[in-house]
Amino acid sequence: MGKEVVKMVLEDPTLLLVAAIGQSEEGIDAATIVGLPACGVRMTTDLELTLVESKPQVLVDFTTPASAYVNTELAIKHGVAPVVGTTGFTPEQIELLDKQCKEKGIGGLIAPNFSIGAILMMKFAAQAAKYFPHLEIIEYHGDQKLDAPSGTAVKTAELIAMNREELRQGNPKEEETIEGSRGGYYNGFRIHSVRLPGVFAQQEVIFGGFGQTLKIRHDSYERAGYMPGVNLAIKKVLEYQGMIYGFDHFVD
Repeated sequence: MGKEVVKMVLEDPTLLLVAAIGQSEEGIDAATIVGLPACGVRMTTDLELTLVESKPQVLVDFTTPASAYVNTELAIKHGVAPVVGTTGFTPEQIELLDKQCKEKGIGGLIAPNFSIGAILMMKFAAQAAKYFPHLEIIEYHGDQKLDAPSGTAVKTAELIAMNREELRQGNPKEEETIEGSRGGYYNGFRIHSVRLPGVFAQQEVIFGGFGQTLKIRHDSYERAGYMPGVNLAIKKVLEYQGMIYGFDHFVD
């Protein structure tokens, strides 16, 4: 994802790449890593020093849950608006980051998914839940994904819960003969996480009603599909103050 962001920024004449941070390929020109002519920006490993020296307006973070929170706090500390695609933040962490952003007078964004198609899937599912309260979410990712359920599934569930009163589904005498076979419980419905090699990122929300079902599904096939959303987020985050959770706030 970092390489895709570098390529997208370099190819957009309205954006300027001033730094590229990673734990490998230190000293290498960032453009050459993505197959473009050298741009003069070399890879670094020290985030805080790089923020001080390059003075960016926005930091884009696609790292891991273990480091994203620290990176985000560092960005805010130096008045840099964070745009974070890493999931795994707790509500308490987001609330604290929101307070820090407001104190600095800057905006920030934590987005489980930057795909415009995925955002529409979430919004459509939230609307459908008004009429089909019985539902389940199934999300598919590669076997190297660290969190389950995915941030996209959690955000989808939160949006659905805003339009649906908690309703415990299934037979009240239901019993799992194998623990976890019914998936994770959220607001009365279930979330299932599939982790397999060869899978990229898909999610479907299945609604059931009398004599009918409705399925809303989104499939991502490559990382480049997220870049139009990241591009929009970089530009719009400067218009906000406070930490925003969810790219859906940027999509009407």
